[in-house]
Formats: sequence, structure tokens, C-alpha cells
Amino acid sequence: MTSQLESILYIASKPLSRLELKKALGVDNETLETAIIDLKERFNSPNSGIHIIDTGADIQMVTNPENVEIVAKFTTQELMGELTRAQLETLTVVAYQGPITRPEIEAIRGVNCAIILRNLSLRGLVEEEESIDALMAVYRVSATALRQLGLHSPEDLSNYSELHNHAHIVASVEPNNSSVTIHD
Repeated sequence: MTSQLESILYIASKPLSRLELKKALGVDNETLETAIIDLKERFNSPNSGIHIIDTGADIQMVTNPENVEIVAKFTTQELMGELTRAQLETLTVVAYQGPITRPEIEAIRGVNCAIILRNLSLRGLVEEEESIDALMAVYRVSATALRQLGLHSPEDLSNYSELHNHAHIVASVEPNNSSVTIHD
């Protein structure tokens, strides 16, 4: 159960309420609290790069506050210069498939996209918004990105309708389907 909680906190990348967590995990208050305590004991130490924040209402997995300077330096370096191939690929997936969740993007690309999505968000190229149907946010291409591309909407992208509904891409994001993945 603790492992499942850890996975949900990692993939969500945002604070989650205890109610959301109980619902997602199908557990009672006591079981959830035990798992939260286990995670805090494991992660909230000076030697861990990951910490668990508990506001009393919400729980979130974050970087160790002691590492704020190095994390800021890294993210600043990542935001300068041209987009990398991985960033361009991720932006393309978001543009053609959005709104799309991070796990769906990762299913299409075959790699973890958390840092890439954060960088694209910080650059103002993708927008993160709450999903009514999921515990996690969905991503869509931003107005800034469309403006920079000279487009009015994602539907103006070349071959949009063909690629938006492409059978291989749709199949790759279906639950329990790992037959189609695209790697860096």
C-alpha cells in the first residue's frame, strides 16, 4: 500500500487531498495515515533528495528544501537556449494529443517526461490544468506556443486530424497496453 501511495504522489506532481488519496487507493483513514507516516520516515531526511510535505489536508512529493539552490540552478540552465529533441517531441505529443495526462505522454514516448513537462510549462509552451476525470493534471499546448508557431489552434497543425486519431498512438495510451512505445 505504501508503494502505491508513493507512485500516486510521484505521478500526480501536485498536492493531493487525503480524500482523493483514500478514494484512489480504496483504503480507510488509518491505512492511509500509516502509509503517509512510512513515506515521511523514508524520505524526510537530509540524505534524501525527495521529501513528503503534509499540510494536514494535502500531501505532496517534492524535492528536499535543502537542495533549493542546486535545483534552481539546474532548472535555470534547462530553460535557456533552444529546445532539446526530447522537449520538441514532448511538445509535439501535447500539441497533437492534448489535453493529455503525463502517464499518457510517457506511454507514447516511452520515457519519463516529468522534468520535460515542467520545463515546457516554465517556458510557457504547455499549460497544466486540473482534470475532472483524473487525479492528475492534463497538459495542452499554450496560446504562447500557438502564437510562436503562427497558428490559431492545435487543429491548424499539419496533418492534425490524421495524427490526433492515429491508431498506434490511441492504442499506446489505452490501459494495459505496452505494445507501442516510442523511445528517445
